[in-house]
Amino acid sequence: MCVFSYISSEFKTGDISVEGSEEYADYRKQLLSWEECEPLIKDYCLEMNLPTNKKDFIIHLKNMLKKKASLVDKNYPKNSQLIINEKGESILKRTKSTRNTAKIQEFKRQLEKYMPERNIMEILCNVEHWLNYTKNFGHISGSEPKLHNPKERYIILIFGYGSNMGPAQTSKHIRQGITPHMIHFTNKRHINEEKLDRAITDIINCYNKFSLPKLWGDIKVAAADGTKIDLYEQNLLSEYHIRYGGYGGVAYHHVSDTYIALFSHFIPCGVWEAVYIIDALLKNKSDIQPDTIHADTQGQSTPVFALTYLLRIQLMPRIRNWKNLKFYKAEKNLVYKHIESLFKDTINWDIIETHYQDLFQIILSIKTGKILPSTLLRKLNNYSRKNKLYQAFRELGNIIRTVYLLDFISNTPLRERITERTNKVEAYHGFSKWFFFGGEGIICENDPEEQSKIIKYNNLLSNAVILHNVIDISIALKKLNDEGIILSIEDIKALSPYMTKHIKRFGEYIVNLDEIPEPIKQVNIEEIIKSS
Repeated sequence: MCVFSYISSEFKTGDISVEGSEEYADYRKQLLSWEECEPLIKDYCLEMNLPTNKKDFIIHLKNMLKKKASLVDKNYPKNSQLIINEKGESILKRTKSTRNTAKIQEFKRQLEKYMPERNIMEILCNVEHWLNYTKNFGHISGSEPKLHNPKERYIILIFGYGSNMGPAQTSKHIRQGITPHMIHFTNKRHINEEKLDRAITDIINCYNKFSLPKLWGDIKVAAADGTKIDLYEQNLLSEYHIRYGGYGGVAYHHVSDTYIALFSHFIPCGVWEAVYIIDALLKNKSDIQPDTIHADTQGQSTPVFALTYLLRIQLMPRIRNWKNLKFYKAEKNLVYKHIESLFKDTINWDIIETHYQDLFQIILSIKTGKILPSTLLRKLNNYSRKNKLYQAFRELGNIIRTVYLLDFISNTPLRERITERTNKVEAYHGFSKWFFFGGEGIICENDPEEQSKIIKYNNLLSNAVILHNVIDISIALKKLNDEGIILSIEDIKALSPYMTKHIKRFGEYIVNLDEIPEPIKQVNIEEIIKSS
């Protein structure tokens, strides 16, 4: 057991590898060589506003850490929200919301009167008429789809899989002569993850053209968070989730500050979510390109802080246990008057300087598409005493995270913005699950690719409703204005496209007492058994 345990940990850190393996191959062989990186590094650093040589890079980092620590120490007496007691324990006071919730709720009730009643299929059809997003679907071979009414079939697929009803129940609820086999066949042969992502991108780009979402948030900002989706226990991806309880996987969503979902992954419960936080930003091909990302505790680690810094992505997570994290000084001899007790260690600058070349070899390999950040972070997110590259990323991450934490504890408006933005992605979880009503919310598929497709179907369905809601809300606001009702920006900013009161999830249920069934017939079961 000791031997197997040791080998397992070595595989995770990448200190040993398996020839011919995909997940446990030697990731170093996937990187650009230094000879290929050397001509690129200067232009990259200039583009990212980073120093172009190692000495200047170290000086820049030192000055950044010193400046932030000195500023926070100087302004500590003015900071009424942060208290450091005699024991050196730090306490952050909670701020009270100043929003007039009663006024906002009244405005929402007025608006809802003008929101037309919709059903899901109607919304999908309307968005198709406007955007023709089903043009992204078709036979995987590239040939023309030999389907009767292909657009209709694709919309049925989005409804069936996006709501998790599955082929059998969808077939029963659609009166168009479509069998479960036809639905299953079309999903397998005509739609993959890439096609779904392209259709989602069409909806995002259309949504971005409206003025209303610009009032709700900043298109340069997004938030990432995961939510558990139930799976059957006997499943290759299924794991027991300690935090949520029960077996399943994690749907990891990146949601724009303007409320639209940009990208989704379906990952195992045991994976640290931060591993996938950068992938989505690089894979997102829409017009909305964030450079600031918020997350929760699971969305950060020191290697992730290092990677995002070198990629010039601003990582700003809401960390639950920030008091348990180490704050680092730039130099051991520095002493701070008020915040000295926060610091527990000093940065090892030598290891960053020694591995400067390796750090940028990794970053340039990611930028050129040679390796995904998640492939690297699966290795760098595991502690290794031998892997000096891990130690260099960890040390760089210690600097960036300390600077961020100092800003976090000293800047009350920043903390409020982070909380507000991370709440949006949590609201999206509830909104998307509202449409995921089939099969008791359990994904029945055992194929990991199909499981991931179901999450993207749900993403596509949810985004279509979000787009339609924005259009309906915009028209409703105009009607309110025409009636002489005063509209304030503050009230409109308090709205969101996650409205569901006007949507019929389950279609039409018609009471028809004119249709008379056959009379009740008594059947003698014993006689049937005797005759057989």
